[in-house]
Amino acid sequence: MYRKLAGMTGTAETEAGEFWDIYKLDVVTIPTNRPVIREDMNDRIYKTKRAKYNAVIAEIERLIAEGRPVLVGTTAVDTSELLSRMLTLRHIKHNVLNAKLHQKEAEIVALAGRPGTVTIATNMAGRGTDIKLTPESKAAGGLAIIGTERHESRRIDRQLRGRSGRQGDPGSSVFYVSFEDNLMRVFGSDRIVKVMDALGLKEDEMMEHNQISKSIERAQKKVEENNFGIRKRLLEYDDVMNKQRTNIYARRHHALMGERIGIDIINMIYDGIAAQVDTYYDSADAEALKMALLRQFAIDLDITLEQMRKTKIQDLTDWIYDQVYDSFSRKCERTAQIAYPVIKRVYETQGQMYERIIIPFTDGKLMYNIPVSLKEAYETEGKVVVKEFQKAILLHTIDEAWKEHLRDLDDLRTSVQNAQYEQKDPLVIYKIEAHGLFMNMIETINQKAITVLLRGQIPVKEGDAVQEARQQQRSDYSKYQAHKSDIMKAGSQDTREQQKTQPIRVEKTVGRNDPCPCGSGKKYKNCCGRGL
Repeated sequence: MYRKLAGMTGTAETEAGEFWDIYKLDVVTIPTNRPVIREDMNDRIYKTKRAKYNAVIAEIERLIAEGRPVLVGTTAVDTSELLSRMLTLRHIKHNVLNAKLHQKEAEIVALAGRPGTVTIATNMAGRGTDIKLTPESKAAGGLAIIGTERHESRRIDRQLRGRSGRQGDPGSSVFYVSFEDNLMRVFGSDRIVKVMDALGLKEDEMMEHNQISKSIERAQKKVEENNFGIRKRLLEYDDVMNKQRTNIYARRHHALMGERIGIDIINMIYDGIAAQVDTYYDSADAEALKMALLRQFAIDLDITLEQMRKTKIQDLTDWIYDQVYDSFSRKCERTAQIAYPVIKRVYETQGQMYERIIIPFTDGKLMYNIPVSLKEAYETEGKVVVKEFQKAILLHTIDEAWKEHLRDLDDLRTSVQNAQYEQKDPLVIYKIEAHGLFMNMIETINQKAITVLLRGQIPVKEGDAVQEARQQQRSDYSKYQAHKSDIMKAGSQDTREQQKTQPIRVEKTVGRNDPCPCGSGKKYKNCCGRGL
C-alpha cells in the first residue's frame, strides 16, 4: 500500500532473508554508538529443569553478593512465577514483570539498574524504558542478564541480551538450558542424555561448550525457517483477500464520500437488469421475467412473449433499463417533494434548535432512520435527503456482505487444506473458490441495495397534506404481493394491519416517567400515555 517502507530494530539481522523475500527490503547493520563491552558467555546446560532452576537461583545469589543488578528473562509466565516463589523462599527481594502490572512496569524497569536489584521478565523486548545503571552498579560489573531458556526465535534472545551493555556500559549475559526444554527436544536431546549417562555425569553437573551453543542456534534457525514458511504461506492467502479488499474499500469510499454514488447506482441497476434478462431470454419466459423485475426493481412492466422473441437481448435490456431508471428518478423527486414541506416548516420555526434531524424511510419490511443536516436539507429543497438515504443503504449493504464474505473465506481456507491429500495445491483451489465467492458477494450487494433503494419511501400519515404525493409513490411491492398471491391461489387475504408510520420527528418524545405535557401533574404513563 505504500511506496516506501522502512523500520529500525536491534534484531532484524536474523530475519534479513525474510525481509528480502517478502518485502524486497535490505537489512543494513548500523555500528553502535560506543563499543559493546558486554560479555556474552556460552550456554550452561543441565540434564533436568530442576537442576537448571537451582543453578539459576544460585547464580542470582552470587551476583547479588557482588552488588550487581540482575535481569532474569523467561519464556513463559509460569516460569517467572516459579522462580518468584523460589526467590521468596530464600528471602530474596525481586520484582516480576509478566504484563500484569501495567502501571508500575516502567517504574520497575527504570529502577532495575540499582545494585542488588533482581527483576524477572517474561519475553521482555524493549518495554520502552532503558535500564540505567548507577555508578556503583557499573563498578560492580554492570547489569547481569540470565536467560532461563532458549527461545525458538533468536530475535527474542538477542532482545534480552541487548538490555545489558547499552551505550558502552559493562555487563554480561548467559543462558541456562536443560535437555527437557522444548527447543532442546527439537535439537535431539535424547542422544546427548544417553552420552551424559554413559560418562557418569550427575543431574546437577553443568556442561558448557561452544559447539553445543552453536548447535542450539542451528536448531533455532530451523524453527525460524519453518515459521517463515508458515508466514509466507499466510501472506499468499492474504494477497487473494487483499485484492478483494481493495475493490470493496473503493466501493465503500465512493458511497461514503458520495462523489460518484449516482454512477454506482446506475451501474448496479443496469447489471441487475442484464442478469435478469440473460436468465429468461433464451427460454422466452415473459411472465417469469416480469415477476423477477417486479421483485427486484419494484416495477410492473408489460412484457409480452412476442416482444421477447422479436427484440434483441441488448435492445430489450436497454429498454427495461430506461423504464426502471425513469421510475427511479421520479421516485427520488417525489421523495424530496414529500420531505421538503416538513423540513421547511421545522427550519423556519425551530432551525436554531436543531442541527440534524432523523428522516424515517421504509422499504415495506424494515425501517431506516437517516440522519440529515437540517440546513443542508432546507437549502437543497430536500434533495440531500435522497442522497443521504442512498449513502446509508449502500454502506450498510456493503458492510454486511463484506463481513459475511470474510467468514466464508475463513471457512474456505480451512476446508481447502484437505486438497493436499489429493496431491493438489490448496492455494490454487483457494484462489478459484474465493473468486467465485467474491462475485456472488458483489451480486448480492447490488441486488439488496437496489431492491431497498427502489422501494424506499418516507412513510406519512393518511391525513397529511402530502396524501396525493404519497398515493403516487405507493410501492409496487404491494402489486407484487397481490400478483404472487393470485398465482399461488392462496385465497387468503393478508389481515395484518400495516405498521403505523410516523412523520419526521424533530422534537424530543415524552418519556414514560416524565411529567405529562397536559399539566395534570401525573407521570405520562399514568395519564395520557396510559396503554401505550
